[in-house]
Amino acid sequence: MAATRDANALGRYLRARRELVQPDQARDQGNRRVPGLRREEVAFLAGISSDYYNRLEQGRDRNPSEQVLRSIARALQLDEEATAYLLELAAPKSPRRKRPRRSERVGDGIRTLIDSWPLTPAYVHGKYMDILAANSLAVALSPFNAPGHNSMLVAFLEPEMREVHQDWEDMTARIVPYLRSVAGADIEDPRLVEIVGELSLRSERFRTLWARQDVKHKSTGVSLLHHPQAGPLELQYEKLLVPGTDGQTLITYHAQPGSASEERLRLLASMNAPDDAGGRRGEAGQSRTPGHTVP
Repeated sequence: MAATRDANALGRYLRARRELVQPDQARDQGNRRVPGLRREEVAFLAGISSDYYNRLEQGRDRNPSEQVLRSIARALQLDEEATAYLLELAAPKSPRRKRPRRSERVGDGIRTLIDSWPLTPAYVHGKYMDILAANSLAVALSPFNAPGHNSMLVAFLEPEMREVHQDWEDMTARIVPYLRSVAGADIEDPRLVEIVGELSLRSERFRTLWARQDVKHKSTGVSLLHHPQAGPLELQYEKLLVPGTDGQTLITYHAQPGSASEERLRLLASMNAPDDAGGRRGEAGQSRTPGHTVP
């Protein structure tokens, strides 16, 4: 799917967020035919004219001041991240220059670091969640954690994810706002358009979540998994931005010390430790097993 210029990204964002606000602050609580707030109610709460707000949402005025945008953000009950995203959408855009896409490469230091963690599954993904590097325990946790996969595509399009992720609904509800947060207002990037286009065509769940235009960079939390060999796992994840890169992120997982999940993680590590012949213990006769993709 080719990238196309979004002439009214700001207006679409305002409308999507307006429709999600509960109208408890509205002046008129009578019969309501639209979800969320009406345009005139947002204008009233923001202290601007209805005509001006209509022009913003319809894309007829694309140069609002920061003061106006922050007033609208308060009316729409946007948090700090969503407000920053709103301001970024409204910022003047310089023309996009066509240039060849550079291959993303993980530094040798990061590769050596994650490979030295025998009990910590870890991988690195790029700005749009293409997996670039992973240690052996991350791949043992899921073959979809291997380089060459895209975590967003896997999460929504691989049927096994619903079985492995005990929290699949929550997990997918987290990663869509995460993708929008790391992409920022550069919604015309060809790789982002490609991913969003494919998911929009093939996943109703993704279409619903993407249309909400939520923005949230959740950098820590818990994933609930059921690994085919190791059993149930409750793992804490951390997302760490790799300095000096264009959005590369290091994802790590760990279990609480002394927990059953820690023992199962040790079992998984031992099953995939190199044997004397240079292979992996437990590999013989094993079929391809699905597993964890993204927190």
